[in-house]
Amino acid sequence: MRVALVSETWAPEINGVAHTLDQLAHHLATRNVNLQLVRPRPQQGGREGRAERDMQVRAFSLPGYADVKVGLPAWRRLSNLWRESRPDVIYIATEGPLGWAALATASHLSIPVVGGFHTNFDQYAANYHLRWASGIVGAGLRYFHNSCQMTLVPTRAQAERLYQRGFQRVNVLGRGIDAQRFSPARRDAHLRAQWGVDGDQPVALYAGRLAGEKNTPLLVRTLRAMQEAHPGLRTVLVGDGPERQHLEHQLPEAIFTGFLSGETLARHYASADMFLFPSHSETYGNVVPEAMASGLPVVAFDQAAASELITDGREGRLIEATDDDAFVQAAVSLCQNSNARIRAGVAAREKVVDLGWDVIGERFLTYLIMATQEAPYAISSPGHV
Repeated sequence: MRVALVSETWAPEINGVAHTLDQLAHHLATRNVNLQLVRPRPQQGGREGRAERDMQVRAFSLPGYADVKVGLPAWRRLSNLWRESRPDVIYIATEGPLGWAALATASHLSIPVVGGFHTNFDQYAANYHLRWASGIVGAGLRYFHNSCQMTLVPTRAQAERLYQRGFQRVNVLGRGIDAQRFSPARRDAHLRAQWGVDGDQPVALYAGRLAGEKNTPLLVRTLRAMQEAHPGLRTVLVGDGPERQHLEHQLPEAIFTGFLSGETLARHYASADMFLFPSHSETYGNVVPEAMASGLPVVAFDQAAASELITDGREGRLIEATDDDAFVQAAVSLCQNSNARIRAGVAAREKVVDLGWDVIGERFLTYLIMATQEAPYAISSPGHV
């Protein structure tokens, strides 16, 4: 079987889409699937060794996001590639210019397409003072995905929301976690000493892009309230983005690490004591199960991965999406109660430890095969989500 993967982002870029695709590509390679990759040309160069073809197109940066690249359409090159080496199915992970070009080319050549709904771009528009455009973006996303044989989303709640908005043929593909890499065993006393904390001081961790769509104003408000309630609290923010300089000014006592990956990221998770995730914009949020696997209780809104994985009061705190005050209060309470943090951290680890990527990868392959059939499975009512 030959599968083409089309994405505006790919490892070693650090984001949830790139991480998920890397795991899925690894599984397909272990099943002897012939992979094609279509992506923007990476800044550091290089080819993807798992792919028989690695087609790289010219890229440009998004306004305000110099480190985020999207690919130019390249219709002719796509057509030439897929006429010469026709895939059985195409998976389009991003709805940027390259993704739209791939969808149009696949339609012209009658190649089945599976779409991945990895990012709430319509919500991002509202976060960047383009609320007037969110409806237009949402309609475009609906048209894009309804042109696919199938669309994959990470949670049942997301599938239900899209169904209610008129999206068709939506199926759920969850996310896995490497519970050997992300583990409490990675806790590092030397790293905690570098942070200036001893065994009794709690460390609150945030990991993710430092950008408006991650609800950084609430993150600042929460950390300030926690610091006031527990002056010994230490704050560590892992990630980078356009809000970093502003956040450094607002949180002068915090440690900013920049983007981290691999074993270094795992050590930072495990060396903290609790995890804050105030974002409203996630389709999943891979950082939530990473933190849980590392033994951290999580404070998050009742959305995306948190909604699927956390029971309020057991693995952390799950807050109603509209209640910012409750988010702050929950974080303050947890930082003041070491016994509650420990119990919730143990429960969090237990909840995700068996969610391996192998099962997710096999389900992904099954969906790809289904899409090549004349009538792929489609959701026809909310009860089928």
